[in-house]
Amino acid sequence: MEAMPKELTSYKMVDDQIIGAMWSPRKVYWACVGVTFIGVLIGAVSWGYQIATGLGAANILHPPMWGTYLTNFVWWVGIAHSGTLISAILYLFRASWRTTISRSSEAMTVFAVMIAGLFPLIHLGRVWIVYWILPYPNERNLWPNFQSPLVFDVIAISTYLTVSILFWYTGLVPDLATIRDRSSGLKKKIYGFFSLGWIGSHRYWRHYGTAYLLFAALATPLVISVHSVVSWDFALGITPGWHSTIFAPYFVAGAIHSGLAMVLILLIPLRRIFGFENLVTTRVLEQIARTIILTGLIVGYAYVVEPFIAWYSGNVAEKDQFIFRAIGYYSWEFWVMVICNSIVPLALFIKKIRTSIPMLFTIGVLINIGMWFERYVIIIGSEAHEYEPYSWGVYRYPSLVEFGILIGSLSLFFFLFLLFAKFLPTISIAEAKEAIPVPKRH
Repeated sequence: MEAMPKELTSYKMVDDQIIGAMWSPRKVYWACVGVTFIGVLIGAVSWGYQIATGLGAANILHPPMWGTYLTNFVWWVGIAHSGTLISAILYLFRASWRTTISRSSEAMTVFAVMIAGLFPLIHLGRVWIVYWILPYPNERNLWPNFQSPLVFDVIAISTYLTVSILFWYTGLVPDLATIRDRSSGLKKKIYGFFSLGWIGSHRYWRHYGTAYLLFAALATPLVISVHSVVSWDFALGITPGWHSTIFAPYFVAGAIHSGLAMVLILLIPLRRIFGFENLVTTRVLEQIARTIILTGLIVGYAYVVEPFIAWYSGNVAEKDQFIFRAIGYYSWEFWVMVICNSIVPLALFIKKIRTSIPMLFTIGVLINIGMWFERYVIIIGSEAHEYEPYSWGVYRYPSLVEFGILIGSLSLFFFLFLLFAKFLPTISIAEAKEAIPVPKRH
């Protein structure tokens, strides 16, 4: 393990800093909570307006019938899938710099999955009859099509959400016990209930280590398989630009790419708001940046392979689809995608940029913008330019309702994360203590 900073030389000092920052955040924290809450209200009002007036409030026409809602869904699922994967893989490989980012990345996963699950409901329109698509015997003789990709998503994402919550909660148990022991009154009872009677004995730690290792080993292949299932939503169709065998690894690499960028977006303000500069160090952020270089190269390779496969296959519709993306109606979105996802991360090869906090935050934002446009181009561009020229059409731009719902989803994500940071430790107390030499008995 990497040695802890000199100012944290005892277990009590670790408790004081992490728990103290959680209970008494700086004033800027409450300003952020207020701003994100206003954004949540904007999203709620936009969704309410759409329910009252119908899906016509969104610029959704034939042929791109999903608008930006499917784009948002896949984008949020991608962000969600990287959080647990980052924590689990780094734990399995015993990476020392994982300690200060694992808890936040796991929480990011849980909140992003919840928000992703809202978008099929938002696009449904009459959300109050969502139970019609649930597979239960009923007098209306309704039964869902189990070959539908939407059923794949429900099963895959609900499984992933369950495992992610268990993995996150298992890591929290020792920290909840620490907070319980430093609390009183109702707060002590609440944290005591969720700490499951933890007393920190050797037996407890042995079972905890086994459970955490098993969840990490389970989560790693689960993440890859679940996001592969999301990619097959498209690959199972015959739409030009979707029917590709590289979609599974392509989507998994893109998910990790956007998730690492979101980790930077979360951790950089977090370390300033809560005073964690000595825990979330520049070295930790640099390691994240190095990993982004790898995922950026993989995504860039996929951007080259896709049009090559279309050309090599001799399929006229496939070739025309990629020409349409590069120089057609959605060309500027396509080039924003390429630049932000493949070219901008190359700047991280320069150490001065890789260790600059403002540059890391900017690159993280640009990558997530690029990944959103990637989903936009793949989903809307392919639907707009299928086989029959007489059915071609374009989705011109999102409506104000769609913009409002996108702002609301982002605000809800950050709002939930800020609430998490107030009531639960964003850095694992138990793992932070592992880097401190064991105190000797006198």
